[in-house]
Parts: sequence; C-alpha cells; structure tokens
Amino acid sequence: MSAPAAEPAEEGSLLLGDQLCFALYAASRALTARYRPLLDELGLTYPQYLVMLVLWEQDSISVRDLGQALQLESSTLSPLLKRLESSGLLRRERRPEDERSVAIRLSDAGARLRDRARTVPLAIGDAMGLTPEQVTEAGRLLRLLTANVSDS
Repeated sequence: MSAPAAEPAEEGSLLLGDQLCFALYAASRALTARYRPLLDELGLTYPQYLVMLVLWEQDSISVRDLGQALQLESSTLSPLLKRLESSGLLRRERRPEDERSVAIRLSDAGARLRDRARTVPLAIGDAMGLTPEQVTEAGRLLRLLTANVSDS
C-alpha cells in the first residue's frame, strides 16, 4: 500500500506533516525498529551492525577511517569497538608502521557472522516494499541531502 501523494509544502510552513526532517526521523526510527529483531538474532545493535558491515567489506581499517566511513566521532566509536572486541567479533591492533594508529580487524567469529547476516538486507528490503529502482533513487537522494547539509 503506497502513501497518498503529498501536497507541496506551504512556504515557511510549521505543520509537522510538511517537515521533511520529521519524515526522515520517523522513517529512520521505523527502519531501525525493523532491524532490531533481526540483529538481536546476531547479537548486534544497529550501530554495531554498521561497524561489521564496514569490516565485512574491508577486513582491516584504521579507527580514523572507520569513523569517517560511518560518520562517527571516535568518542562514539570507541565504546562500540570495545563491546565488539569483548564479544569476540573483532581485534584492535597497533599498526607496526605507526604505533599511534590502531587497525580494526575481523576475528574468525566476526568473519563467520557475515554468512548469518546475509538475510538481514533481504528482510529489510522486503519490509520496505520499494522497487529496486526506488531504493536506488532514495539512497541517491539521501546521500545528496546529507552532502548538502553537512558542514564539510
């Protein structure tokens, strides 16, 4: 079932239904709630899942580069990494070429978890009820919006 087409927002409107930020907020909360039971089965929170996605894509990454990829500050990232390390899913290692830099690497258990996680994107895709083209376009628009409103 698709939502009815929205009327164009009145200029300067303070109606909640006219606020794109609220639509994004509500969609984010609903999507994150849909992820929760799927990730509970993996023993992960949503932010931990995001870390694992990056590590499944590239097995070794610096904390700095991981933070950039996830758009997270190290103060937010450090506790996530500690919990994932204590769960046995990753290792933090000093880089031999630069002792100040820490590399994050998947453990064997973290690599094995990847196979179990493959069902998550499929289930979320089904729940969204969008065509592949709509998913691509939504992602493109959200990345554009992020780039436009970011300080960088």
